[in-house]
Amino acid sequence: MHTILVASDAASVRAEVIAVIGEPDAEVVEIHTGFDVAAAVDERQPGLLVVDLQMGNMGGMAVCLELRLEESYGNLPHVPILMLLDRRADVFLARRSGAEGWLVKPLDPLRIRRAAKALLDGGTYHDESFQPVPLRVAAAEEPMAVGTTTDGA
Repeated sequence: MHTILVASDAASVRAEVIAVIGEPDAEVVEIHTGFDVAAAVDERQPGLLVVDLQMGNMGGMAVCLELRLEESYGNLPHVPILMLLDRRADVFLARRSGAEGWLVKPLDPLRIRRAAKALLDGGTYHDESFQPVPLRVAAAEEPMAVGTTTDGA
C-alpha cells in the first residue's frame, strides 16, 4: 500500500485528482495548505505528492523547493512531486523547483492517471499540452532580375 498526498486549497481540484488516483491499495490524504505539506511528508512517507501551483500563502513552487531543501539536509525522504500548473508558461517554475512531473490545467482524468503512474513507478511526466505550435516557413524563391520573365522570352 502506498500513500499519495494531494495538496490544494481548492476543494474542487483535490476532489478531481482524488477521484482519478484513488485506488483500493492507496491511501490518499488531502492537504489544504502548503504549510502543512512538509509535516505530512515527514509523518506519512508518501509515494507521491500532487501539489497545486496556486495555493494561498505557500504555493506549489515554494512547497517543492522546501521539500527539496529538507531532503538535501537529510531531514525528509525524497518524494516524487507532480505539480498542477495554471498555464503553459508555468512549466519553467516546475522545472526550476525540482518537480518530477507537471500537468497544465484544465486537468483530465487520463493525463492525471498517466502522470501519477509514471511518478509512482519512478519516472517523470512532462505534460506536452498547450505547447505553441511550431511554424514552418517555406523557403523563399530566388528574386528575379528586373526585366526578366519566366517564360524564357
